[in-house]
Amino acid sequence: MKKSLMIGLALLSSQAMAAGDIENGQKIAYTCTGCHGIPFYKNPYPNYHVPRLGGQNEAYLVSALKAYRSGDRKHSTMQAQAGSLTDQDIADIAAYFASLNQGAKK
Repeated sequence: MKKSLMIGLALLSSQAMAAGDIENGQKIAYTCTGCHGIPFYKNPYPNYHVPRLGGQNEAYLVSALKAYRSGDRKHSTMQAQAGSLTDQDIADIAAYFASLNQGAKK
């Protein structure tokens, strides 16, 4: 029983430590805007839809970036981008993008 309590406490503390820093997220998310910040969210070549990140759900962004980093989610560019991110980097980037366009959701 003690082992499961320790694991639970470790998970809670890691979640608390991974709270996203919006300001740092803005600084380190600059490479994301190369694709995700283009007009109409369409990449000209090859032509494909690029998902909008501004205002996206923070937990979803964290989950997606971690899945790209682990290789569970396939996209070579995103795997390369997420591959070097720490859990804190991912939390910061997700917090930044989730904070954008919040007024437009009302």
